Amino acid sequence: MNSKFRAILKRIREYDEIVIARHIGPDPDAIASQIALRDAIRLRFPSKKVYAVGNPVAKYKYYGTLDKVDETKLNDPLLFVLDCPNISRIDCANIELYTEVIKIDHHPFEDKMGDIEWVDEKSTSVAEMITEFLIATRFRANKAIAKNLFMGVVSDSDRFLFSTTTPKTFELMAILIKNSKLDITEAYDNLYLRPLNEVKFQSYIAEHFSVTSNGFASLKIDKKIIQKYGVDAGTASNLVNNFNNIEEIYAWALVSYDEKQKLYKVNIRSRGPIINEVAAKYNGGGHPKSSGARIQKLADVNKLLKDLDAVCKEYKKNKK
Repeated sequence: MNSKFRAILKRIREYDEIVIARHIGPDPDAIASQIALRDAIRLRFPSKKVYAVGNPVAKYKYYGTLDKVDETKLNDPLLFVLDCPNISRIDCANIELYTEVIKIDHHPFEDKMGDIEWVDEKSTSVAEMITEFLIATRFRANKAIAKNLFMGVVSDSDRFLFSTTTPKTFELMAILIKNSKLDITEAYDNLYLRPLNEVKFQSYIAEHFSVTSNGFASLKIDKKIIQKYGVDAGTASNLVNNFNNIEEIYAWALVSYDEKQKLYKVNIRSRGPIINEVAAKYNGGGHPKSSGARIQKLADVNKLLKDLDAVCKEYKKNKK
Protein backbone atom coordinates (compact mmCIF):
# COMPACT_ATOMS: atom_id res chain seq x y z
CA MET A 1 0.00 0.00 0.00
CA ASN A 2 1.48 3.36 -0.99
CA SER A 3 1.85 6.30 1.39
CA LYS A 4 -1.04 8.25 -0.14
CA PHE A 5 -3.46 5.39 0.47
CA ARG A 6 -2.18 4.91 4.03
CA ALA A 7 -2.72 8.61 4.76
CA ILE A 8 -6.28 8.58 3.37
CA LEU A 9 -7.17 5.39 5.29
CA LYS A 10 -5.70 6.88 8.48
CA ARG A 11 -7.97 9.94 8.16
CA ILE A 12 -11.02 7.76 7.55
CA ARG A 13 -10.23 5.80 10.71
CA GLU A 14 -9.71 8.98 12.77
CA TYR A 15 -12.89 10.88 11.89
CA ASP A 16 -16.40 9.97 13.03
CA GLU A 17 -18.15 12.43 10.72
CA ILE A 18 -17.25 12.41 7.03
CA VAL A 19 -18.78 14.38 4.16
CA ILE A 20 -18.17 13.52 0.50
CA ALA A 21 -18.74 16.26 -2.06
CA ARG A 22 -18.17 16.71 -5.81
CA HIS A 23 -18.54 19.34 -8.51
CA ILE A 24 -21.73 21.18 -9.41
CA GLY A 25 -23.71 19.78 -12.33
CA PRO A 26 -22.40 16.25 -11.77
CA ASP A 27 -21.71 13.70 -14.49
CA PRO A 28 -21.96 9.95 -13.80
CA ASP A 29 -18.33 9.71 -12.65
CA ALA A 30 -18.77 12.40 -10.00
CA ILE A 31 -22.03 11.20 -8.49
CA ALA A 32 -21.23 7.48 -8.79
CA SER A 33 -17.84 7.94 -7.11
CA GLN A 34 -19.13 9.87 -4.12
CA ILE A 35 -21.98 7.44 -3.45
CA ALA A 36 -19.67 4.42 -3.90
CA LEU A 37 -17.08 5.85 -1.49
CA ARG A 38 -19.75 6.76 1.06
CA ASP A 39 -21.28 3.28 0.95
CA ALA A 40 -17.88 1.56 1.13
CA ILE A 41 -16.93 3.54 4.26
CA ARG A 42 -20.32 2.84 5.84
CA LEU A 43 -19.93 -0.86 5.08
CA ARG A 44 -16.53 -1.06 6.77
CA PHE A 45 -17.19 1.43 9.56
CA PRO A 46 -20.94 1.21 10.34
CA SER A 47 -20.67 3.45 13.41
CA LYS A 48 -19.38 6.44 11.42
CA LYS A 49 -21.67 9.14 10.07
CA VAL A 50 -20.88 9.44 6.37
CA TYR A 51 -22.74 11.73 3.97
CA ALA A 52 -22.69 12.21 0.19
CA VAL A 53 -23.88 15.75 -0.53
CA GLY A 54 -24.88 17.84 -3.51
CA ASN A 55 -27.93 18.87 -5.47
CA PRO A 56 -29.73 15.76 -6.72
CA VAL A 57 -30.08 15.00 -10.44
CA ALA A 58 -33.24 13.09 -11.36
CA LYS A 59 -31.73 11.23 -14.31
CA TYR A 60 -28.98 9.81 -12.07
CA LYS A 61 -31.29 8.50 -9.34
CA TYR A 62 -30.24 4.90 -10.09
CA TYR A 63 -26.82 5.62 -8.51
CA GLY A 64 -28.42 6.06 -5.10
CA THR A 65 -29.79 8.72 -2.79
CA LEU A 66 -27.80 11.77 -1.70
CA ASP A 67 -27.82 13.09 1.86
CA LYS A 68 -28.92 16.39 3.36
CA VAL A 69 -26.73 17.65 6.18
CA ASP A 70 -26.28 20.88 8.10
CA GLU A 71 -22.54 21.49 7.91
CA THR A 72 -22.60 23.97 10.77
CA LYS A 73 -23.77 21.25 13.18
CA LEU A 74 -21.06 18.72 12.36
CA ASN A 75 -18.46 17.96 15.01
CA ASP A 76 -14.82 17.93 13.85
CA PRO A 77 -15.69 16.69 10.32
CA LEU A 78 -13.55 15.41 7.44
CA LEU A 79 -14.38 16.46 3.86
CA PHE A 80 -13.64 14.55 0.67
CA VAL A 81 -13.85 16.57 -2.56
CA LEU A 82 -14.10 14.31 -5.61
CA ASP A 83 -13.76 15.07 -9.32
CA CYS A 84 -13.46 18.82 -8.74
CA PRO A 85 -10.26 20.80 -9.40
CA ASN A 86 -11.41 24.21 -8.18
CA ILE A 87 -13.03 25.38 -4.95
CA SER A 88 -15.65 27.54 -6.66
CA ARG A 89 -17.27 24.48 -8.28
CA ILE A 90 -17.74 22.38 -5.13
CA ASP A 91 -21.44 21.59 -4.72
CA CYS A 92 -23.06 22.03 -1.29
CA ALA A 93 -19.90 22.05 0.82
CA ASN A 94 -17.91 24.90 2.36
CA ILE A 95 -14.32 23.73 2.89
CA GLU A 96 -13.84 26.38 5.59
CA LEU A 97 -16.13 24.39 7.92
CA TYR A 98 -14.02 21.21 7.89
CA THR A 99 -11.09 20.16 10.05
CA GLU A 100 -9.37 18.45 7.12
CA VAL A 101 -9.97 18.18 3.39
CA ILE A 102 -8.92 15.37 1.05
CA LYS A 103 -9.11 15.98 -2.70
CA ILE A 104 -9.29 13.08 -5.16
CA ASP A 105 -9.35 14.23 -8.77
CA HIS A 106 -8.23 13.41 -12.30
CA HIS A 107 -8.42 16.90 -13.82
CA PRO A 108 -5.37 19.14 -14.31
CA PHE A 109 -4.48 20.68 -10.94
CA GLU A 110 -6.02 24.08 -10.15
CA ASP A 111 -6.80 24.86 -6.48
CA LYS A 112 -5.15 23.37 -3.42
CA MET A 113 -7.86 22.29 -1.00
CA GLY A 114 -6.22 20.29 1.77
CA ASP A 115 -3.19 18.50 3.12
CA ILE A 116 -3.92 15.38 1.07
CA GLU A 117 -4.22 16.02 -2.67
CA TRP A 118 -4.42 12.90 -4.82
CA VAL A 119 -4.54 14.10 -8.43
CA ASP A 120 -3.97 11.67 -11.29
CA GLU A 121 -4.53 13.22 -14.72
CA LYS A 122 -3.69 9.91 -16.38
CA SER A 123 -6.64 8.12 -14.80
CA THR A 124 -9.83 7.60 -16.79
CA SER A 125 -11.95 8.79 -13.89
CA VAL A 126 -12.26 9.33 -10.18
CA ALA A 127 -14.25 6.09 -10.14
CA GLU A 128 -11.11 4.26 -11.29
CA MET A 129 -9.09 5.98 -8.56
CA ILE A 130 -11.65 5.07 -5.87
CA THR A 131 -11.64 1.48 -7.15
CA GLU A 132 -7.85 1.34 -6.84
CA PHE A 133 -8.00 2.78 -3.32
CA LEU A 134 -10.69 0.36 -2.12
CA ILE A 135 -8.86 -2.67 -3.51
CA ALA A 136 -5.48 -1.59 -2.10
CA THR A 137 -6.89 -0.88 1.36
CA ARG A 138 -9.08 -4.02 1.47
CA PHE A 139 -12.44 -2.29 1.56
CA ARG A 140 -15.29 -4.53 0.51
CA ALA A 141 -17.36 -3.52 -2.51
CA ASN A 142 -20.81 -5.10 -2.68
CA LYS A 143 -22.73 -5.23 -5.97
CA ALA A 144 -24.21 -1.75 -5.58
CA ILE A 145 -20.81 -0.17 -4.89
CA ALA A 146 -19.12 -2.11 -7.69
CA LYS A 147 -21.88 -1.20 -10.12
CA ASN A 148 -21.51 2.52 -9.40
CA LEU A 149 -17.73 2.41 -9.80
CA PHE A 150 -17.96 0.42 -13.03
CA MET A 151 -20.52 2.86 -14.49
CA GLY A 152 -18.37 5.82 -13.47
CA VAL A 153 -15.35 4.39 -15.30
CA VAL A 154 -17.33 3.35 -18.38
CA SER A 155 -18.99 6.76 -18.64
CA ASP A 156 -15.87 8.91 -18.20
CA SER A 157 -13.76 6.72 -20.52
CA ASP A 158 -16.57 6.59 -23.12
CA ARG A 159 -16.68 2.78 -22.91
CA PHE A 160 -12.88 2.50 -22.59
CA LEU A 161 -12.31 4.43 -25.85
CA PHE A 162 -10.37 7.41 -24.47
CA SER A 163 -6.57 7.41 -24.43
CA THR A 164 -6.53 7.46 -20.62
CA THR A 165 -7.68 3.83 -20.64
CA THR A 166 -4.69 1.66 -19.67
CA PRO A 167 -4.02 -1.99 -18.79
CA LYS A 168 -4.44 -0.95 -15.14
CA THR A 169 -7.99 0.22 -15.93
CA PHE A 170 -8.95 -3.22 -17.19
CA GLU A 171 -7.12 -4.97 -14.35
CA LEU A 172 -9.03 -2.96 -11.73
CA MET A 173 -12.36 -3.54 -13.48
CA ALA A 174 -11.65 -7.27 -13.70
CA ILE A 175 -11.00 -7.45 -9.94
CA LEU A 176 -14.12 -5.37 -9.23
CA ILE A 177 -16.35 -7.55 -11.42
CA LYS A 178 -14.91 -10.82 -10.12
CA ASN A 179 -15.08 -9.94 -6.42
CA SER A 180 -18.61 -8.52 -6.56
CA LYS A 181 -20.04 -10.87 -9.21
CA LEU A 182 -21.28 -7.76 -10.99
CA ASP A 183 -23.72 -8.13 -13.91
CA ILE A 184 -22.23 -5.62 -16.35
CA THR A 185 -25.16 -5.96 -18.79
CA GLU A 186 -27.46 -4.43 -16.18
CA ALA A 187 -24.94 -1.65 -15.57
CA TYR A 188 -24.78 -0.83 -19.28
CA ASP A 189 -28.58 -0.73 -19.48
CA ASN A 190 -28.66 2.03 -16.86
CA LEU A 191 -26.10 4.05 -18.78
CA TYR A 192 -27.34 3.69 -22.33
CA LEU A 193 -31.05 2.85 -22.30
CA ARG A 194 -32.78 6.02 -23.46
CA PRO A 195 -36.33 7.18 -24.14
CA LEU A 196 -37.40 7.71 -27.73
CA ASN A 197 -37.77 11.48 -27.31
CA GLU A 198 -34.09 11.73 -26.35
CA VAL A 199 -33.07 9.80 -29.47
CA LYS A 200 -35.15 12.20 -31.57
CA PHE A 201 -33.49 15.10 -29.78
CA GLN A 202 -30.09 13.67 -30.73
CA SER A 203 -31.25 13.57 -34.35
CA TYR A 204 -32.25 17.23 -34.09
CA ILE A 205 -28.77 18.12 -32.83
CA ALA A 206 -27.08 16.25 -35.70
CA GLU A 207 -29.40 17.93 -38.21
CA HIS A 208 -28.86 21.48 -36.94
CA PHE A 209 -25.17 21.63 -36.01
CA SER A 210 -23.38 24.51 -37.71
CA VAL A 211 -19.87 23.58 -38.84
CA THR A 212 -17.18 26.12 -39.71
CA SER A 213 -14.52 25.72 -42.38
CA ASN A 214 -12.06 25.15 -39.50
CA GLY A 215 -13.88 22.03 -38.30
CA PHE A 216 -15.65 23.52 -35.28
CA ALA A 217 -19.29 22.57 -34.76
CA SER A 218 -21.73 24.22 -32.39
CA LEU A 219 -25.41 24.46 -31.60
CA LYS A 220 -27.39 26.69 -29.26
CA ILE A 221 -30.44 24.89 -27.96
CA ASP A 222 -33.25 27.20 -26.91
CA LYS A 223 -36.16 26.67 -24.54
CA LYS A 224 -38.66 25.92 -27.32
CA ILE A 225 -36.59 23.00 -28.60
CA ILE A 226 -36.16 21.63 -25.07
CA GLN A 227 -39.93 21.74 -24.60
CA LYS A 228 -40.68 20.31 -28.06
CA TYR A 229 -38.64 17.16 -27.40
CA GLY A 230 -39.64 16.83 -23.74
CA VAL A 231 -36.07 16.82 -22.43
CA ASP A 232 -34.27 18.96 -19.85
CA ALA A 233 -31.38 21.39 -20.21
CA GLY A 234 -28.92 18.74 -19.00
CA THR A 235 -29.74 16.23 -21.73
CA ALA A 236 -27.34 17.86 -24.18
CA SER A 237 -24.44 17.07 -21.86
CA ASN A 238 -25.45 13.40 -21.95
CA LEU A 239 -25.36 13.37 -25.74
CA VAL A 240 -22.24 15.42 -26.41
CA ASN A 241 -19.93 12.38 -26.62
CA ASN A 242 -22.04 10.88 -29.40
CA PHE A 243 -20.48 13.09 -32.06
CA ASN A 244 -16.91 11.93 -31.61
CA ASN A 245 -16.38 10.25 -34.98
CA ILE A 246 -17.43 12.83 -37.54
CA GLU A 247 -14.60 13.25 -40.04
CA GLU A 248 -15.14 16.95 -40.75
CA ILE A 249 -15.35 18.00 -37.09
CA TYR A 250 -12.34 18.52 -34.77
CA ALA A 251 -14.18 20.08 -31.81
CA TRP A 252 -17.81 20.77 -30.97
CA ALA A 253 -19.93 22.54 -28.37
CA LEU A 254 -23.55 22.30 -27.27
CA VAL A 255 -25.07 25.32 -25.53
CA SER A 256 -28.25 25.20 -23.46
CA TYR A 257 -29.79 27.67 -21.03
CA ASP A 258 -30.54 26.57 -17.47
CA GLU A 259 -33.64 28.47 -16.36
CA LYS A 260 -33.19 27.58 -12.68
CA GLN A 261 -29.59 28.76 -12.41
CA LYS A 262 -29.98 31.58 -14.96
CA LEU A 263 -26.86 30.68 -16.93
CA TYR A 264 -25.70 29.03 -20.13
CA LYS A 265 -24.22 25.54 -19.91
CA VAL A 266 -21.63 24.85 -22.57
CA ASN A 267 -20.44 21.27 -23.10
CA ILE A 268 -17.32 21.01 -25.23
CA ARG A 269 -15.56 17.99 -26.73
CA SER A 270 -12.58 17.55 -29.04
CA ARG A 271 -10.81 14.85 -30.98
CA GLY A 272 -7.66 16.88 -31.44
CA PRO A 273 -7.51 20.53 -30.35
CA ILE A 274 -6.82 21.36 -26.68
CA ILE A 275 -10.01 22.96 -25.38
CA ASN A 276 -9.77 23.17 -21.58
CA GLU A 277 -7.47 26.21 -21.70
CA VAL A 278 -10.12 28.07 -23.70
CA ALA A 279 -12.92 26.95 -21.37
CA ALA A 280 -10.92 28.16 -18.36
CA LYS A 281 -11.18 31.73 -19.69
CA TYR A 282 -14.97 31.54 -19.40
CA ASN A 283 -15.64 30.15 -15.91
CA GLY A 284 -14.99 26.61 -17.07
CA GLY A 285 -12.35 23.98 -17.47
CA GLY A 286 -11.90 20.22 -17.47
CA HIS A 287 -9.78 17.87 -19.51
CA PRO A 288 -7.76 18.79 -22.63
CA LYS A 289 -10.39 17.18 -24.88
CA SER A 290 -13.46 17.16 -22.64
CA SER A 291 -14.48 20.41 -20.99
CA GLY A 292 -17.35 22.69 -20.13
CA ALA A 293 -18.25 26.18 -18.99
CA ARG A 294 -21.06 27.98 -17.19
CA ILE A 295 -21.63 31.48 -18.53
CA GLN A 296 -24.11 34.18 -17.56
CA LYS A 297 -24.01 36.36 -20.68
CA LEU A 298 -24.82 35.26 -24.23
CA ALA A 299 -22.14 37.64 -25.53
CA ASP A 300 -19.53 35.66 -23.60
CA VAL A 301 -20.91 32.40 -25.02
CA ASN A 302 -20.36 33.80 -28.51
CA LYS A 303 -16.81 34.82 -27.59
CA LEU A 304 -16.11 31.31 -26.31
CA LEU A 305 -17.38 29.74 -29.54
CA LYS A 306 -15.24 32.14 -31.55
CA ASP A 307 -12.14 31.24 -29.51
CA LEU A 308 -12.84 27.53 -29.96
CA ASP A 309 -13.10 28.02 -33.70
CA ALA A 310 -9.70 29.75 -33.63
CA VAL A 311 -8.19 26.78 -31.79
CA CYS A 312 -9.60 24.46 -34.45
CA LYS A 313 -8.16 26.68 -37.18
CA GLU A 314 -4.68 26.48 -35.64
CA TYR A 315 -5.01 22.72 -35.14
CA LYS A 316 -6.11 22.20 -38.74
CA LYS A 317 -3.19 24.29 -40.04
CA ASN A 318 -0.65 22.33 -37.99
CA LYS A 319 -2.27 19.04 -38.95
CA LYS A 320 -1.74 19.77 -42.62
